[in-house]
Amino acid sequence: MAMAPETPKARGPRGRAPAPRTAGAGETVRDLALRWDTAVGALLVAVFVVGLGSTDGFASGENLAFAFNDIVEVALIALPMTLLVVAGQVDLSVASMLGLGSALTGALWNAGWAFELIVPVVLLTGVAGGLLNGWLVTRVGLPSLAVTIGTLALYRGLASVVLGSDAVTDFPQVYADWAVDTSTVPGTFLTYPVVLFLVLAAATAVLLHSTAFGRSLFAIGAQEEAAYFAGIRVKRFKLILFVVTGLFSAFAGIVFTLRYGSARADNGIGFEMLVIASVLLGGVDFDGGKGTLFGAVAGVLLIGVLKNLLTLNDVPNEVQVIVTGLLLVASVLTPRVVAAVVERRHRREADALPTSPAGRTGSES
Repeated sequence: MAMAPETPKARGPRGRAPAPRTAGAGETVRDLALRWDTAVGALLVAVFVVGLGSTDGFASGENLAFAFNDIVEVALIALPMTLLVVAGQVDLSVASMLGLGSALTGALWNAGWAFELIVPVVLLTGVAGGLLNGWLVTRVGLPSLAVTIGTLALYRGLASVVLGSDAVTDFPQVYADWAVDTSTVPGTFLTYPVVLFLVLAAATAVLLHSTAFGRSLFAIGAQEEAAYFAGIRVKRFKLILFVVTGLFSAFAGIVFTLRYGSARADNGIGFEMLVIASVLLGGVDFDGGKGTLFGAVAGVLLIGVLKNLLTLNDVPNEVQVIVTGLLLVASVLTPRVVAAVVERRHRREADALPTSPAGRTGSES
């Protein structure tokens, strides 16, 4: 039991535990995560400046409204995904849940349901899907990667069963107008779904970085066993995260359906890669325990702005997919390479210190 108070001090949530006396690998990676999300924000600004100077119409209100609205579903799902990855988990079924939410929306609308009744049913379906993922991970003990690869296929298959190959259109105009990029908040170029995302992002940032709940997620991701012995209800936290992720994914399915005016079982195919790429690009460590919501949001915006800039310059969609894949590889590889270089430098500096007992005492004092 002596390890319980010791381990959270060494590897607990960033900014809450006392800093170690000596520079070790954990401290280096924490510092790197803080610098990495700032670098992504700077890169976002750089891409925006390049767009201003190279592409006509890039900075117009109409184009910016379209660019940000075009990634709003990815951005919404990235919020709970950030919390999941910080806690050392992942959900690859999010795009399939989006498709299931879209298909269910279309099927119920075809059946004559009022749209006001369809929304809560779709959201409850997302909760149920998240509960299944969370139950398999926390109660059965399966790894989240394997579980959500399976439910990725399951939810997409259910979407095909619910709606088949049909496409349902003609949704209520009042809701369709809410989601499209031509309807913006008065006085701004921001659409209503983007404003909703910004509000949810602010709330998620407070939850992750300023509450005991968020500190617990960092502790779970950094050292799950230590978090358990420190009194954190690890399984309950994980279950909540999977449920919230399923809820947001289903809601994103509704937004996607209204934005395109079409409910289809194959809506959102491939979105899971965009969500994961955005979160990892923002500096959230796939191993858990490190990252910021600012970085994840910056990653989403960077991918969205870059995608829009490439589209305006008539770059084929296949090339855009390659660019997204390269960003994903770079976001995972670069921090680790830099961390390894910095750690090697620290080791060389440590080896250069005096090795006599007197020398060590003098250096430590």
